[in-house]
Amino acid sequence: MRLADFIRDDMDAILLRWEEFARTQLPAAADMRSMALRDHAQQILEAVAKDLSGPQSREDQFEKSQGELHKLAGAPETAAQTHALLRARSGFDINQLVAEYRALRASVLRLWMDECEPDRHHVDDMVRFNEAIDQAVAESVSFFSMQVDLARNLFLGMLGHDMRSPLQTMQMTASYLAALNAGDKVSGAASRLIRSGTRMQALLDDMVDFNRTRLGLGINIAPTNIDLAQLFSDELDQVRAVHPNRQIDLDVVGDCVGIWDGQRLQQLLGNLVLNAIRYGTQGAPVRVTVTGKGAEVLLEVRNAGTAIERSTLESIFDPLQRGLNHQGTNADNSLGLGLYIAREIAKAHGGEIGARSDATETVFSVTLPRRK
Repeated sequence: MRLADFIRDDMDAILLRWEEFARTQLPAAADMRSMALRDHAQQILEAVAKDLSGPQSREDQFEKSQGELHKLAGAPETAAQTHALLRARSGFDINQLVAEYRALRASVLRLWMDECEPDRHHVDDMVRFNEAIDQAVAESVSFFSMQVDLARNLFLGMLGHDMRSPLQTMQMTASYLAALNAGDKVSGAASRLIRSGTRMQALLDDMVDFNRTRLGLGINIAPTNIDLAQLFSDELDQVRAVHPNRQIDLDVVGDCVGIWDGQRLQQLLGNLVLNAIRYGTQGAPVRVTVTGKGAEVLLEVRNAGTAIERSTLESIFDPLQRGLNHQGTNADNSLGLGLYIAREIAKAHGGEIGARSDATETVFSVTLPRRK
C-alpha cells in the first residue's frame, strides 16, 4: 500500500498516537482535552497525503528540502500555522512543538512498515513524506516564533505603560520631600530617589520605544517649529548636571531652525553624548557641533578613545548591542538601546545617522532635513 493511501486509511490510529504523545508534553498539556491535543493534526496529515499523491518536480523537491516552499500542495494556508498558534497559546514551547512532528514522523513510518512491509519501490514515498513533514515543521516554527515575539513585545509594551503611573508618583513624592528642607539626610535621600527615578524613566522610555519599533509602529514624533541651538544647549546642561566631572562643549554654526520633534531630538542627542561619555577617554572632552546648511542641519558628536573596529561599526546601531570596552557601572546601567533608538528617531524625521572611527576620534553624525 502506498504511504498516502495508508495515511488516509489509518487516520484514526495515527491521530491516537499523536494524541498520546501530545499528552506527555507537560505542563502545557496537563488539562487539555482530546480535541485540543489533536488540534490540526488531521488537516496536516490530509495535506501531507494529498502532497504525496500529486506530481512533484525537482524544483519543488529542492524548495521543500530548503524549507522554502510556501505551503504544502493543496493544503489550507492555516493548517500548520494555526496549529502553531494554538500550541503557543496553550503554553507549549518551540521544542515541544517540533517534538510533536518528530513523533508523528516516527509513528506514521513505523505503523506503515509494520502493516504494509513496504519494499524498495516505496522509498520515494518515504523521501517525499519526510520532505512534507519538514515543510510543515518550517511553517509551524516560523509562525510560532512570530507569535511569541509579538506576544512578548505586546506584554513589554503594556508593562512599560502600566509602570509609568507608579514611577511618576515616586518621582513626585521625592520632589516633595526635597522641597521640605527637612534636613540633610532627608534631602540627600530625596535626591537619590530623584536620580534613580530619572534613570528608571529613561530605561522605561527606551523599552517602550524599542517595542514600538518591533511592533512596526516606529518612533512617535510631534514636529513643531524649533531652534536646535537652544534645544540642544538645554539638553547638554542636563547631561552636565548628571556628569559634572566631564567637559561637554557645544558649537553652533549657521541657522538651525526647522520643523522637528524637540523632545525626541533631545533624546537623540542625549543618547549620543552618553554613549561618548561611556566609551570615550575619560579625561577628554565630548564635542558637539550643530551646523545649519541649506535644507538640512548636521549634528556631530565627537569623542577621543580607542578606535572602533569596522565589524563593530557595521552593527553599532543594532538593538541590544553594547561596546566591548565599556567602562565601569555607567555602561552596565544601559539596555544597549541608546544608539538604536537614536537611529529610529533620525529615521522618523527623514534623516540619516552614521558613525566613523579611527585612532584619533569617534564621530557620530546625524543629518536632519528641516522638514520631514
